[in-house]
Amino acid sequence: WSYITASERSKCLRKWYNLLLSHKDDLAFLITLEQGKPLKEAMGEVAYGASFIEFFSEEAKRVYGDIIPPTVNDRRLLVLKQAVGVVGAITPWNFPLAMITRKVGPALAAGCTVVVKPSEYTPLTALAAAELALRAGIPPGAFNVIMGNASEIGDSLLESTQVRKLTFTGSTAVGKKLMAGSANTVKKVSLELGGNAPCIVFDDAEIDVAVKGTLAAKFRNSGQTCVCANRILVQEGIYDKFVSAFSMAVQNLQVGNGLNDGVVQGPLINEAAIKKVERFVNDATSKGANIVLGGKRHSLGMTFYEPTVIGNLTLCLAGRGIALE
Repeated sequence: WSYITASERSKCLRKWYNLLLSHKDDLAFLITLEQGKPLKEAMGEVAYGASFIEFFSEEAKRVYGDIIPPTVNDRRLLVLKQAVGVVGAITPWNFPLAMITRKVGPALAAGCTVVVKPSEYTPLTALAAAELALRAGIPPGAFNVIMGNASEIGDSLLESTQVRKLTFTGSTAVGKKLMAGSANTVKKVSLELGGNAPCIVFDDAEIDVAVKGTLAAKFRNSGQTCVCANRILVQEGIYDKFVSAFSMAVQNLQVGNGLNDGVVQGPLINEAAIKKVERFVNDATSKGANIVLGGKRHSLGMTFYEPTVIGNLTLCLAGRGIALE
């Protein structure tokens, strides 16, 4: 793959991009089935994921080197950019297509081959993406998908001297282990780890705008993204008005099967995620916070949880666990 011209790699990636878009309905349907996000969000992810392949199909032709002015007259200094080698990519379940294309696209464009370990909760989307890559002309062995025991696969990628770069999106704890494990074989590492950010609403905010923005920041993919707000800090002068308006908006969020019309909140990914939310809610209420809305499993059962609003959290005393999460 690295010996194919940049122009040919570009054409293959462009074909892959076109195939992703022409199969967007099937891909979105598959994402909703195995990940749970509403179909509209899944359609958005397909377009988002495909955009990475479009971008890097163009960048593949622009991997330019450099000519550096020499320090003496009889020398010429050239910089050649070459593929680093095999890339190991470990991707999460919350964006099962986009986090793969975001990593695989630039690797293939540069002439690297890739070994992807997708989440065990969303393997089918990864396989579908790989199948379309094959149809686009990307040769067998250039884009590989392996599934199985996460820790065993991770250890194999870390121990391999053929894998020269590792890219990972996931928790900070796992990222630290991968960084440490990569030291033995001196791998290049790219880590996109857990986010932690508040949404801040000041007294002079327009209530409608603040509510709309906060909903988008917190409830995308049922709150299961690394860029979702972890907590909402509201200035005292607008607190009551904001809580009232925000709670009403959250109450109107329709929960259910992501394939049904009108549904904007799907299930959490698994039982462990439900129990984690329950621990946060119990911790907060045990320290004085009050449940404004929700706060329990949804009547739909399984891994559905009611959209929840918790108020009167004091960062230094009550609910520190949920605030920091």
